[in-house]
Order: sequence, then C-alpha cells, then structure tokens
Amino acid sequence: MLTYSDTKTFTAEELGGLFSSVGWESAKYPDRLARAMKGFATVFSAREEGRLAGLLAAMDDGEMTAYIHYLLVLPAFQGRGIGRQLLRMALGRYRGYTRVVLHAEGKASTFYSANGFFKLDAVCMGIVPEDR
Repeated sequence: MLTYSDTKTFTAEELGGLFSSVGWESAKYPDRLARAMKGFATVFSAREEGRLAGLLAAMDDGEMTAYIHYLLVLPAFQGRGIGRQLLRMALGRYRGYTRVVLHAEGKASTFYSANGFFKLDAVCMGIVPEDR
C-alpha cells in the first residue's frame, strides 16, 4: 500500500537509489542530496512497504512563486499515479501563488502538460562552477 508523507529526512542510500534509477547525475552525490532535502520549502514522498517510490521537492518565495525542482518516481512504480499525486499535493500547498514553474524535457513535458502545465516563453540558462 502506498503512503504519502511530508518529510525532509531521507537516507543518502535511498535518495541515491531513487535518483540513480532515473539516470539523474545528482545520484553521484547521495550525501549532498540528503542534506539538500532539508533546505527545500516543500518535500513530499511516496513509499510502499517502507521503500521510497517517489519524491517531489520544491522551493518558493513564501508568497508568489514556487519552483518544483525535483519530481521523480522509481521506474518500477511509474504509471501508478504517484507522480500525479505528488504534483497534486504540491499544487495544493501552493494554491494562491501567482505561478508554479519547473523545468521539463522529453517525455516529462507530456506528463506536465497532461497535468495543466504549459510551455512558457523562456530560456533555461545555467552555469557550472569549475570547482564543483
């Protein structure tokens, strides 16, 4: 049975496993991920029999804008509505905000479009510090 919670405490191993399962580079830094979760304004997770099946982490300014930074579900659990439920929980938390934004690529764009998101006229930009 799936259970959902609002917690920021995870082991490095379970986060590393989740992020690795979807091929995200962040999986290389499980200890940093565990510490990072504590800094997010919102973290929702899904578990089945204690196993971390999905996670959503977002940051916000407390009034107007929220940014969903992570939404990922173990491949074995995808297609069961977990991502949709985590997203629903976050949108409930951010009801009344003027915008909720995220970055999406590939098939993730289809998922977010099906859940009410639309493409903004924006350019995603970044910088990678040389000393990381």
